[in-house]
Amino acid sequence: MTKLSVNINKIATLRNSRGGNHPGVLKAALDAERFGADGVTVHPRPDERHIRYSDVREIRPLITTEFNIEGNCREQKFIDLVLETRPHQVTLVPDGDGQLTSDHGWDTKKHKHYLFEMIELFKGAGIRTSIFVDPDPEMVEAAMATGTDRVELYTEGYAKNFTEDPAAAIAPYISAAKRANELGIGINAGHDLDLKNLKYFAENIPGLLEVSIGHALITDALYLGFENTIQLYKRQLQHSLA
Repeated sequence: MTKLSVNINKIATLRNSRGGNHPGVLKAALDAERFGADGVTVHPRPDERHIRYSDVREIRPLITTEFNIEGNCREQKFIDLVLETRPHQVTLVPDGDGQLTSDHGWDTKKHKHYLFEMIELFKGAGIRTSIFVDPDPEMVEAAMATGTDRVELYTEGYAKNFTEDPAAAIAPYISAAKRANELGIGINAGHDLDLKNLKYFAENIPGLLEVSIGHALITDALYLGFENTIQLYKRQLQHSLA
């Protein structure tokens, strides 16, 4: 079954809006695990507008499932944090300064040599690597040349078009996933996946290993409760393809 990693950035956003430590980010991470999540994802940004670097240091020793740190490896501060804390997985995302949210994948052809150096650095520290990419078989092929363990398919396009035409929305993701499978690259996915579109995605993407979900899951938790919401998302993944 595809694993569910819960992104807790929005918990940190809520905490930061009032100062103090309520809701507690560490508690949220540990509760996500306790409620059935297969892992926890954080995405620290240079301005620390949600997850702080200190949060990462506090969470890492206590995580017992999988800890995934996303971020921009052009930031030396981010590189240092990952090498210091050694998460189970690092996901490289090409965010720009002040970017509201991730909105595109790496051009793995253009940045192949740079990404190779970053992947080599992190894998040398024993960290599994993943590169955030658009659903393009050519980007997947170029990602292979970097030595990455996995790619994370950027799913905003799928989510945006799902209601109108699910088959058309998922078609490029199937093509990208098939190419990844042919090349032996693991497949993750994330961005705007939710309770309406997740099941169809998981059932149709061959070899989907992990999804990382934050905004939609935390939003649903406001109405449904955190534990119940995690279980509802897990159920959407029960029939995903091997």
